Amino acid sequence: MPQLAVTVVFFFWPAGQAILQSVQREDAFGLSTRFVGLENFAAVLADPHYLASVEITLLFSIAVASLALASGLLLAAMANQVTRAGTLYKTLLLLPYAVAPAIAGVLWLFLFNPSVGIIAVALRRAGIDWNYILNGPQALLLVILAAAWKQISYNFLFFLAGLQAIPQSLIEAAALDGADRRRRFWQIIFPLLAPTFFFCLLSISCTLFSTPSGSFRTSPRAVLRGLPRSSSTRSGMTVLSLSISAGRPRSRSS
Repeated sequence: MPQLAVTVVFFFWPAGQAILQSVQREDAFGLSTRFVGLENFAAVLADPHYLASVEITLLFSIAVASLALASGLLLAAMANQVTRAGTLYKTLLLLPYAVAPAIAGVLWLFLFNPSVGIIAVALRRAGIDWNYILNGPQALLLVILAAAWKQISYNFLFFLAGLQAIPQSLIEAAALDGADRRRRFWQIIFPLLAPTFFFCLLSISCTLFSTPSGSFRTSPRAVLRGLPRSSSTRSGMTVLSLSISAGRPRSRSS
């Protein structure tokens, strides 16, 4: 019963309120509300900026999820085989998740700053014209890398726990049958990690889609200052911007 009450209060009730408000329109001060049906949906779907932001959202989410999951699984598999200084190695891999988003934003801003960033200077010396302030695809790439970097440690922790829960007898039996490391991983280890993989995928997907700024709270907004707007604006933030604009009083022509 307590779990049902918590689910209703914190999940079903807010979801119902969101659905109700989506078919209504309020004035700028919230004093009056009127039913508008599907007009809000029609206005959003007819906005070209929103349609472009949906494409960016899908690209951003797929790229971040793929990088974070693949990197986390790879690092967990490597850490699971470390015998000397294994605790130190695992602790260092978990540190990025403990870094505050604002601090991480400043870190990535300094590393990739076109003028003084260490990585930006190295890229220019390698012949790559790096300037995410003026280049839209580079801006999106920077945000993707920052978001994935913040999520890798989270996935690493769960993948490592899943790997350690797999009985070594199964892996040793497969090795005795002549299976190499690649076959042991894909035919034994990865299927046993499927529940953990699905949980991490669901968790990161909810993080990317649940808030207006999505994983920009994990890939800090300090990185986004000065970025080309159309290159890094996601659908949730676009809807929020449209709703704010719709509530502003319009000037009347004389």
